[in-house]
Amino acid sequence: MRDWGEPRVLNDVGPPRHTDFESFYAASLRPLTVQLYAYTGDLGTAQEVVQEAYCRALSRWRQVAELDDPAGWVRRVAQNLATSRWRKARTAMAFVRKHREEYSPEPSPDRVALAKAIATLPVKQRRVVVMFYLADLSVREIARQEGVAEGTVKTRLRRGRAALATKLGDKEECRD
Repeated sequence: MRDWGEPRVLNDVGPPRHTDFESFYAASLRPLTVQLYAYTGDLGTAQEVVQEAYCRALSRWRQVAELDDPAGWVRRVAQNLATSRWRKARTAMAFVRKHREEYSPEPSPDRVALAKAIATLPVKQRRVVVMFYLADLSVREIARQEGVAEGTVKTRLRRGRAALATKLGDKEECRD
């Protein structure tokens, strides 16, 4: 778009020439960001891809500055980056849809009660109960992992089971 406040030189053809990157950047940043915002529909994405395109232009500024339209080069790079992001996002979404976990119903009331009861156990008993019943570790493996004797693990398991039986109302388990 032409600024009508400035007189135009008749032999001026094409975009203005910039010999230094700083002046080129200052003159073209806003228009390119606006264009990429229109292209992507997201201002943050537009700003990111435009900045990345400018970084790439800076690294090869000698060649880019010689082009007829350096801003066009930056625009094309930014558009390519935006398109690449879109494709990666689309591929990721397809992967997520394909590998989405099956719907699992909400936990049963018994399971909720058990989780609440386990949460009330002292930390050492809770760890041993969880490792034994949920992680399927042996008493020997738990003892080695916790750095305690096997007898200590057995005691914690017995006490944890008794506390859970009391909280859950199963008196049969307490006799074990």
